[in-house]
Amino acid sequence: MSEQANIALIQKIYAAFSTGDIQTILNNVAADAEWINHAPASVPYGGNFTNRIPAFFQAMGDSITEGKVAADKFIAQGDSVVALSRYTAKVRGTGAKIDSPIAHIFTVQNGKVTGWIGFADSAALAAAHTGTAASASR
Repeated sequence: MSEQANIALIQKIYAAFSTGDIQTILNNVAADAEWINHAPASVPYGGNFTNRIPAFFQAMGDSITEGKVAADKFIAQGDSVVALSRYTAKVRGTGAKIDSPIAHIFTVQNGKVTGWIGFADSAALAAAHTGTAASASR
């Protein structure tokens, strides 16, 4: 696929996330895709979810509400797409709001995502999920 087609696929995935359409995301991700979200242990959807991607989305659904990703910029080269975005959500357990810049690195092959690595402000995520810091405001 072309770099523009790869970006269009990632935009489709983000649009599905914003409406809660997890099945569309899963339909566009290879079953054996690498799926790693760099986040502290206090974040239920942090860690390596390779070969269990539905569990990643289940952990998100169980721990947050109002989750949104506002993708601002896409950078594509070959089979890689980097999305620079902002992630906002509300943590169910603490009531704290998350508002973090994020970077996602996607690998796309044959029209499917075969790899995803997520980065965010880990201190802000930890504070929101534990309710222990001033930045985890309600």
